[in-house]
Amino acid sequence: MPGSHIPILPPSALAERRPDYLLILPWNIADEVKQKNAGLAAQGTRFVTAVPSLAVS
Repeated sequence: MPGSHIPILPPSALAERRPDYLLILPWNIADEVKQKNAGLAAQGTRFVTAVPSLAVS
């Protein structure tokens, strides 16, 4: 969003930063996002979706 000063980073930044949790906002493609980031899951990253209900996997 313009003016929010939130940086937009490339997907490779996830591998560099190894987050503990990854929030997936577009719930309808959550499975695809999880598959593409399976390497993060192997390193311990957990995936969070909030719609249709809160879930941590």
